Amino acid sequence: MSAPYVPSARQVDRERFRRRRTRRRATIAAVSTIVVLGVLVAVVVTSPGWDRVQATFFSPSDAAAAFPDVARSFWLNIRLFLVVEVLVLILGLVVAVIRVIPSPALAPLKLVAVVYADVFRGTPTLLIVLLVGFGVPALQLAGAPTSLFWLGTIALTLSYGAYVAEVIRAGIQSVHATQWAAGRAIGLSYGKTLRYVVLPQAIRRVGPPLLNDFVSLQKDTALLSTIGLVESLRAAQVISGRDFVFTPYVVAACFFIVATIPLARLTDHLTVRSLRRENAL
Repeated sequence: MSAPYVPSARQVDRERFRRRRTRRRATIAAVSTIVVLGVLVAVVVTSPGWDRVQATFFSPSDAAAAFPDVARSFWLNIRLFLVVEVLVLILGLVVAVIRVIPSPALAPLKLVAVVYADVFRGTPTLLIVLLVGFGVPALQLAGAPTSLFWLGTIALTLSYGAYVAEVIRAGIQSVHATQWAAGRAIGLSYGKTLRYVVLPQAIRRVGPPLLNDFVSLQKDTALLSTIGLVESLRAAQVISGRDFVFTPYVVAACFFIVATIPLARLTDHLTVRSLRRENAL
């Protein structure tokens, strides 16, 4: 049997130094954060108009009264986000693949993909929501959706699909040409090389930007209140107009914050892991 590994004295000292340095940095960061937040809270609370601001925006009784309705409506935001996220990924992937495939026969589709990406990236999401939400029903087309849920879903999918398509396309183009050559060298067709060799690497590289887009998407589901969909922001608006208080808006904002924080932290984690992997190479 081999002897157990015993670190040298220098390695032990180095590890102790790293631990002390980590603890010192964590302590400094915690103390500085507490001090800064404490100063900011003190400035706000001691300001002359704090009592009025608190009664208008941060009333515990108004928050408790608005919480049930806003919470029920926020479930609609979650459902919208989950459905739109899947559709956006599909649309973005299709558009990105069409734009990178070097086939002359796809020239008309490439033109459509380019125009789609340029137009919908340059148009504000709110305007797209209004155009789809009110324009599609006005056309009175047979089979066209009339549900506000699906009209809002279509609008957000069209808007964010353009952004995601460009992110995925950038990821595909970032894969080195030797990966394409390697796939073709082992007998894979162009499509299989794209599917099994290039796309997995591309998606892994653009994971953090995609998650950032989804964080924005989760917040922008509130824009569908403009076409009459009663989601959390709309519910807060109804309560605010009825009781003449703004605390329900703060309650709705808290729901969005709680929902987006996990995605934001996951994005940070994937970004750091990607940087570490690249630096290790």
